[in-house]
Amino acid sequence: MKIVLASTSPFRASVLKKLCIPFEQAAPHTDETAHENESAEQLVERLAIAKAKALSCDDAWIIGSDQVATVDGKILGKPHTHEKAVEQLSLCSGKTVRFLTGLCLHNAKADVTESLVEPFDVNFKVLNENQIERYLRAEQPYNCAGSFKSEGLGICLFESLQGRDPNTLIGLPLIALIDLFRLHNIELLEHISL
Repeated sequence: MKIVLASTSPFRASVLKKLCIPFEQAAPHTDETAHENESAEQLVERLAIAKAKALSCDDAWIIGSDQVATVDGKILGKPHTHEKAVEQLSLCSGKTVRFLTGLCLHNAKADVTESLVEPFDVNFKVLNENQIERYLRAEQPYNCAGSFKSEGLGICLFESLQGRDPNTLIGLPLIALIDLFRLHNIELLEHISL
């Protein structure tokens, strides 16, 4: 069974490696611009599907994923700059941030496209300017939705976490992925590399 992760993210790859299944990575070339009046849930599900379908691997199971953070009804994407990251973390301070991860499992040969959106909530501590600056200078999470890396120092910013699968916060919900494979009678434990 061939599995392809439609992402070049080292973080998503490290999460998928936890399943001990062989997989390849490939870069999907998709336009990630939000559509007018598109909700955060619709955006991440559409982009996860688009990323999975962007790769032409007819015989492979392709995994697509996309993530956004939302706070006070506002979508927080990747900040890309220090200034935008300061703005995002200031907005998150003392609040609950909902992370929405779109997940798609696609196989063109089998004519299968399954998708879902997995939520995960992060309750942020009240952060002062110095804490935000020191964190951003240390970790530089400018390519991460919400301006932090939960697998690193970002954990220092949190009061608590709530969700079904902590891997969701890193961008690849494994429990949901296993469920999608099971919908097609694929038990991943039978495909692990020993």
